[in-house]
Amino acid sequence: MIVADERLVAFLRQHRVLTLAVVEPQGTPYAAALFYALDHPPLRLYVLTGAHTRHGRALRHSARVAGTVQRDRQEWRSIQGVQFTGTCRPLEGEERDRAWRVYTARFTFLRRPPPALARALLRVELWSIEPDWVRLIDNRLGFGHKEEWGARFRP
Repeated sequence: MIVADERLVAFLRQHRVLTLAVVEPQGTPYAAALFYALDHPPLRLYVLTGAHTRHGRALRHSARVAGTVQRDRQEWRSIQGVQFTGTCRPLEGEERDRAWRVYTARFTFLRRPPPALARALLRVELWSIEPDWVRLIDNRLGFGHKEEWGARFRP
Protein backbone atom coordinates (compact mmCIF):
# COMPACT_ATOMS: atom_id res chain seq x y z
CA MET A 1 0.00 0.00 0.00
CA ILE A 2 1.44 3.34 -1.05
CA VAL A 3 0.58 6.60 0.65
CA ALA A 4 2.14 9.15 -1.68
CA ASP A 5 3.08 12.75 -1.06
CA GLU A 6 1.16 15.68 -2.50
CA ARG A 7 3.52 16.26 -5.46
CA LEU A 8 2.76 12.78 -6.80
CA VAL A 9 -0.96 13.05 -6.05
CA ALA A 10 -1.15 16.52 -7.69
CA PHE A 11 0.61 15.21 -10.81
CA LEU A 12 -1.74 12.24 -11.13
CA ARG A 13 -4.80 14.49 -10.63
CA GLN A 14 -3.65 16.71 -13.53
CA HIS A 15 -3.82 13.86 -16.03
CA ARG A 16 -6.47 11.45 -17.30
CA VAL A 17 -4.76 8.76 -19.39
CA LEU A 18 -2.27 6.09 -18.38
CA THR A 19 -0.45 3.51 -20.44
CA LEU A 20 -0.97 0.06 -18.96
CA ALA A 21 1.52 -2.69 -19.78
CA VAL A 22 0.52 -6.34 -19.39
CA VAL A 23 1.90 -9.73 -20.43
CA GLU A 24 -0.30 -12.12 -22.38
CA PRO A 25 -0.46 -15.85 -21.49
CA GLN A 26 2.04 -16.77 -24.22
CA GLY A 27 4.50 -14.17 -22.87
CA THR A 28 3.85 -11.37 -25.37
CA PRO A 29 4.01 -7.90 -23.81
CA TYR A 30 1.20 -5.51 -24.70
CA ALA A 31 0.27 -1.95 -23.73
CA ALA A 32 -2.97 0.02 -23.86
CA ALA A 33 -3.93 3.61 -23.10
CA LEU A 34 -6.79 3.91 -20.61
CA PHE A 35 -8.63 6.71 -18.85
CA TYR A 36 -8.04 6.57 -15.10
CA ALA A 37 -9.33 8.15 -11.92
CA LEU A 38 -7.16 8.55 -8.84
CA ASP A 39 -8.19 7.51 -5.35
CA HIS A 40 -5.93 8.42 -2.43
CA PRO A 41 -5.05 7.41 0.27
CA PRO A 42 -4.02 4.71 -0.28
CA LEU A 43 -2.96 5.26 -3.86
CA ARG A 44 -5.25 3.49 -6.34
CA LEU A 45 -5.98 4.08 -10.00
CA TYR A 46 -9.36 3.01 -11.37
CA VAL A 47 -9.80 2.02 -15.02
CA LEU A 48 -12.64 0.64 -17.11
CA THR A 49 -11.98 -2.24 -19.44
CA GLY A 50 -13.67 -5.35 -20.74
CA ALA A 51 -12.56 -8.94 -20.31
CA HIS A 52 -12.95 -9.25 -24.11
CA THR A 53 -10.16 -6.73 -24.84
CA ARG A 54 -6.60 -7.86 -25.45
CA HIS A 55 -5.37 -6.29 -22.20
CA GLY A 56 -8.47 -7.54 -20.34
CA ARG A 57 -7.66 -11.11 -21.37
CA ALA A 58 -4.06 -10.59 -20.27
CA LEU A 59 -5.24 -9.26 -16.89
CA ARG A 60 -7.28 -12.45 -16.39
CA HIS A 61 -4.04 -14.37 -16.91
CA SER A 62 -1.83 -12.21 -14.67
CA ALA A 63 -2.72 -9.33 -12.36
CA ARG A 64 0.83 -7.92 -12.49
CA VAL A 65 1.05 -4.67 -14.45
CA ALA A 66 3.35 -1.77 -15.16
CA GLY A 67 2.46 1.62 -16.49
CA THR A 68 3.20 5.26 -17.11
CA VAL A 69 1.49 8.62 -16.95
CA GLN A 70 3.06 11.64 -18.62
CA ARG A 71 2.34 15.00 -20.16
CA ASP A 72 2.31 15.02 -23.94
CA ARG A 73 4.70 17.15 -26.04
CA GLN A 74 7.30 17.85 -23.40
CA GLU A 75 10.63 19.58 -23.90
CA TRP A 76 13.44 17.51 -22.34
CA ARG A 77 14.27 20.05 -19.60
CA SER A 78 10.69 19.97 -18.31
CA ILE A 79 9.86 16.26 -18.64
CA GLN A 80 7.51 15.05 -15.94
CA GLY A 81 6.02 11.59 -15.63
CA VAL A 82 5.17 8.64 -13.46
CA GLN A 83 6.21 5.01 -13.77
CA PHE A 84 4.60 2.28 -11.68
CA THR A 85 4.28 -1.43 -11.08
CA GLY A 86 1.49 -3.14 -9.19
CA THR A 87 -1.51 -5.40 -9.40
CA CYS A 88 -4.78 -4.89 -11.22
CA ARG A 89 -8.04 -6.57 -10.29
CA PRO A 90 -11.75 -6.21 -11.10
CA LEU A 91 -13.90 -4.69 -8.38
CA GLU A 92 -17.22 -5.89 -6.96
CA GLY A 93 -19.79 -4.85 -4.38
CA GLU A 94 -19.18 -1.89 -2.10
CA GLU A 95 -15.62 -1.53 -3.32
CA ARG A 96 -16.87 -1.17 -6.90
CA ASP A 97 -19.56 1.31 -5.80
CA ARG A 98 -16.95 3.54 -4.15
CA ALA A 99 -14.65 3.32 -7.17
CA TRP A 100 -17.54 4.14 -9.52
CA ARG A 101 -18.27 7.31 -7.50
CA VAL A 102 -14.62 8.33 -7.80
CA TYR A 103 -14.52 7.47 -11.51
CA THR A 104 -17.72 9.33 -12.42
CA ALA A 105 -16.63 12.35 -10.39
CA ARG A 106 -13.61 12.48 -12.71
CA PHE A 107 -15.54 11.63 -15.88
CA THR A 108 -18.91 13.27 -15.31
CA PHE A 109 -20.16 12.40 -18.82
CA LEU A 110 -20.57 8.80 -17.56
CA ARG A 111 -23.31 9.82 -15.13
CA ARG A 112 -25.75 10.17 -18.04
CA PRO A 113 -24.06 8.51 -20.99
CA PRO A 114 -25.55 8.60 -24.48
CA PRO A 115 -27.21 5.30 -25.51
CA ALA A 116 -24.23 3.94 -27.47
CA LEU A 117 -21.88 4.54 -24.55
CA ALA A 118 -24.40 3.14 -22.06
CA ARG A 119 -24.50 -0.11 -24.09
CA ALA A 120 -20.70 -0.26 -24.19
CA LEU A 121 -20.52 0.23 -20.41
CA LEU A 122 -22.54 -2.97 -19.96
CA ARG A 123 -19.57 -4.91 -21.42
CA VAL A 124 -16.83 -3.51 -19.19
CA GLU A 125 -15.66 -3.88 -15.62
CA LEU A 126 -14.19 -1.38 -13.21
CA TRP A 127 -10.67 -2.37 -12.17
CA SER A 128 -8.34 -1.16 -9.44
CA ILE A 129 -4.63 -0.73 -10.07
CA GLU A 130 -2.85 -0.92 -6.73
CA PRO A 131 0.74 0.21 -7.18
CA ASP A 132 3.48 -1.36 -5.09
CA TRP A 133 6.18 0.91 -6.56
CA VAL A 134 5.89 4.40 -8.05
CA ARG A 135 8.53 6.74 -9.47
CA LEU A 136 7.90 10.43 -10.16
CA ILE A 137 10.31 11.93 -12.69
CA ASP A 138 10.68 15.71 -12.83
CA ASN A 139 13.49 17.15 -14.94
CA ARG A 140 12.48 20.66 -13.85
CA LEU A 141 14.24 19.82 -10.56
CA GLY A 142 17.37 18.59 -12.36
CA PHE A 143 18.00 16.22 -15.26
CA GLY A 144 16.86 12.73 -14.25
CA HIS A 145 15.41 13.86 -10.90
CA LYS A 146 13.42 10.95 -9.41
CA GLU A 147 11.40 10.30 -6.27
CA GLU A 148 10.18 6.78 -5.40
CA TRP A 149 7.56 5.20 -3.16
CA GLY A 150 7.10 1.53 -2.31
CA ALA A 151 9.32 -1.47 -2.77
CA ARG A 152 12.28 -1.03 -5.09
CA PHE A 153 11.48 -2.64 -8.46
CA ARG A 154 13.37 -5.86 -9.07
CA PRO A 155 12.96 -7.62 -12.42
